[in-house]
Amino acid sequence: MSESPWSTAVPEPGDFDRDLVTIDPRYVELHDASPTAALRIMVSIEGEDAQRLERLADASGKKPGEIVADLLRNADRSAA
Repeated sequence: MSESPWSTAVPEPGDFDRDLVTIDPRYVELHDASPTAALRIMVSIEGEDAQRLERLADASGKKPGEIVADLLRNADRSAA
């Protein structure tokens, strides 16, 4: 069984082709390749979910973005 491209340290060309075709082109920006490039993921949370996130952040003394980052790191650990 081959490794998942989502968990492989060095994905191969074409590993994500099947996933990429499902993305709405309105949300894709093309940029020239750069070895110093960084990836940023924007998360939009509204309504009651935003209020819950603010309460969690206040209760833990963190910023909402730190809470989201913690959730992503924990999800990555549990997926491994």
